Amino acid sequence: MGWRGAMAALAASVAGVALQLRQPVLWPGRTYVAVALLGVAAWLLSGLPHARLRRAGLLLLALAAGAALGFAQAGWRAGQRLADALPPALEGQELVLDGHVTGMPQRRDGGLRFEFTPAGGAPLSGRAILFWPETVAAPVPLHVGERWRLPVRLRAPHGTLNPHGFDYELWLFEQDIQATGAVRPAPAPVRLNGPSWWAWPLERARESVRDRILERTGSSSAGRVVAALVTGDQSAIAPADWAVFRLTGVAHLMSISGLHVTMFAWLAAAVIGRLWRLNAQLMLRWPAQHAGLVGGVLLAALYAAFSGWGLPSQRTVWMLGLAVLLRLSARRWPWPVAWLVVFALVVAIDPWGLMQAGFWLSFVAVAVLFATDAGPGLVSPGRGAALRRLLREQGVVTIALAPLGLLLFQQVSVVGLAANLVAIPAVTLVVTPLAMAGIAVPACWDLAAGAVDALRSALGWAATLPGATFSAAAPPLWTAAAGVMGGMLLVMPGPWRWRLLGLPLVLPVLMWKAEPIAPGEFEVLAADVGQGSAIVVRTSGHVLLFDAGPRYGPRSDAGERVLVPLLRALGLRLDRLLLSHRDTDHTGGAESVRAAHPAVAEFGAPCARGLRWRWEGVDFEVLHPVPEAAQPLAQRNADSCVLRISNGQASALLTGDLEQAQELQLVQAVGDGLQADLLMVGHHGSRSSSSLSWLRAVRPRVAIAQNGWRNPYGHPAPEVRARFGAEGIAFHESARCGAARWRSAEPAAVRCERQESARYWHHRPPATTVEE
Repeated sequence: MGWRGAMAALAASVAGVALQLRQPVLWPGRTYVAVALLGVAAWLLSGLPHARLRRAGLLLLALAAGAALGFAQAGWRAGQRLADALPPALEGQELVLDGHVTGMPQRRDGGLRFEFTPAGGAPLSGRAILFWPETVAAPVPLHVGERWRLPVRLRAPHGTLNPHGFDYELWLFEQDIQATGAVRPAPAPVRLNGPSWWAWPLERARESVRDRILERTGSSSAGRVVAALVTGDQSAIAPADWAVFRLTGVAHLMSISGLHVTMFAWLAAAVIGRLWRLNAQLMLRWPAQHAGLVGGVLLAALYAAFSGWGLPSQRTVWMLGLAVLLRLSARRWPWPVAWLVVFALVVAIDPWGLMQAGFWLSFVAVAVLFATDAGPGLVSPGRGAALRRLLREQGVVTIALAPLGLLLFQQVSVVGLAANLVAIPAVTLVVTPLAMAGIAVPACWDLAAGAVDALRSALGWAATLPGATFSAAAPPLWTAAAGVMGGMLLVMPGPWRWRLLGLPLVLPVLMWKAEPIAPGEFEVLAADVGQGSAIVVRTSGHVLLFDAGPRYGPRSDAGERVLVPLLRALGLRLDRLLLSHRDTDHTGGAESVRAAHPAVAEFGAPCARGLRWRWEGVDFEVLHPVPEAAQPLAQRNADSCVLRISNGQASALLTGDLEQAQELQLVQAVGDGLQADLLMVGHHGSRSSSSLSWLRAVRPRVAIAQNGWRNPYGHPAPEVRARFGAEGIAFHESARCGAARWRSAEPAAVRCERQESARYWHHRPPATTVEE
């Protein structure tokens, strides 16, 4: 087959994996086996001499073999994982599981979150992520390796699903987590035995070091950053700090990155080489340089494993390992070949990593550096060239990866280049070495935390500068690919007249706009925020947010986690924020939304009947509460703001937590004026709302209830769902639909994100008795 065929097969194997990841439903396992056998046959045929087959035919066979094998192995492995899924009959049931704590317990709002692996014979065969609330008394802190008998209530992995949003179910599937759940108070949890260093030694060591760091630094925010740099526990970093790091483009430095692993390999290689030269016998057996190279890679691999074995670390270890093998064998591969080999290897090991932003940022950054003749190596550069190389590498990566950042995050840091020029030396040469040295000399952790405090202050100032970030609507893949190529052209060595040809390739991703709304039409997007309400209403020129979702805990809310990224991905700037009433499941994300959209207008007067306005031919009218009952932010469900939106052809009714008594008042006061094609179901489908007289007065074609999967309130109530079904109203709920999109141009249709973007790892709740 030759090199060309082998490289073609590797590239095709990645394409095969990518194609398999698009499957909404898995095929039977025997089908993947058959595809794999076809791939093996094509591979064997491509390696045999064929007088009648030209080179192009052999290349096609190699491509087919690679694609088939990549597709088949990813599909078969996915089937094996789904076979261990939590049986639907066990969801919500009270169970008692024996097993081990196998992941570092992490302090969360109101309790501990940890990975738990049941012992053999348990009802759940796979791993679970459990939450131990503070309301369930724990006799001692949890530690990795301990065996417990725990009363739990489990559910299938289920997360919110919004356009361009974080796919929590994919993340769990990639980690091979088969269930999530909570520890229950009875029967009492029992620790069966303490931790053992012989079981899960790396995870136990990580936990020990992390806890020592947090104890030494008083669990300060800077100490948490130090703990993340040493052990890879990124969850330890406060959300406010993550926000600053993202806005300044240095978030990649606050975890174990490829740069950290490479620097560690350099230092380890230098130390091992120096020690090797002290022994003449060792020098005669093996050259010191070779010993240093091999020892540096092995220690770097151990460091990467200790820090959690993230995708950037994996990529770096495999790349360094390949470089050392080539060096020892006196061979030299072109950089695209070496890059492709490692790329395909990492994809084969973790197919679902192909869906992670860190995977693409890591590999594309390395490709850009190699293509612009700035590729990293294992041999440390001279001191005089180090600063110049840092400046050039950072400039190259910043420019070339900006389009990719817009595709993945819809945001790039304008101050990122300057911030990284300060942060890279500070984190790589000061903070990280001190943090690692603290394992032997704990006082170094204090110095590292002090350096983090100083750096964070500087970055916090940079993040507040006007124009610190640039945001744009989520572009299609082709614009990002063209933009990366254009960025590479701009930073390639050569004359400017050739480099400027990259500008036309960059412009589409920078100027991409969201799908427009026609004048006179409007769109309602019910965001999937869990148990809460948040509704984005768009006209051709304005955007309204009706309610802002729940607060998930003291450090997290729907605004920060869902709404701000959603609005950014859609390329929207808020014009008005209207909160129906004071309940935290409707207002919990308001502060985060206001912080991200400081120019957003809020009504100076209370929400009351008679308040109306018009945007681009679309009328907005408040129907409830009556003026004498109106308050700046109503405290009772009964005083929820009810908003009707109409363009004369189609209409929508947003109801907050309106209850049946107020529904009856509106039916009597407004009558036919309540009619709407879309009804946002009151109080998430509670039995205290959605009376029969209300449904017959509104006469909606479709209804949407915003609620969380297996929420503690039982929303939507079965009788409410049945009432909608009996009236012939199409009923959708966000727990089953994900984000729901309705348009006035198609008043009888609702587009569900969970259906339109379905993948095989997504949870499929059991069907209800009501047609959706």
